Amino acid sequence: MEKRDYSQIPLVDKKGEKARFEIDVDGHIAFVEYMVSKQDIVYLTHTEVPSELGGQGVGSALVGKVLDFLKKEKKQIAPLCPFVAAYLKRHPEVGEGILAPGYNIR
Repeated sequence: MEKRDYSQIPLVDKKGEKARFEIDVDGHIAFVEYMVSKQDIVYLTHTEVPSELGGQGVGSALVGKVLDFLKKEKKQIAPLCPFVAAYLKRHPEVGEGILAPGYNIR
C-alpha cells in the first residue's frame, strides 16, 4: 500500500466541550484529546484513529500535526497518551523545547 500524504489535511482544534484536535480523512475523524492545566500545560491524554484508517499512518500524521501546532503556539506538553509518547520516542527532535518540566521521553 502506497503511503498517503496527509500534510494538506487541516488540523481542527475543538476547544471547549470536546477539547481535542481532529483531522478528517475520507469522512472519518481521527483525534487527540487534551486538557489544559492552570499553568497552561497541554496534557495530551488520548489518541484515537478509526479502524477504517488503521495502519495507514494517520495516527502519526495527526500527532505530528498536533505537536507542530503546539510548538508554534509556544505551549508545553505532557504526553500522557502512550501513542504520543511512542511518537516522541521515535522522533525525539520534535519533543525538544516542548516537553513540560518533569516530563521526558526515554
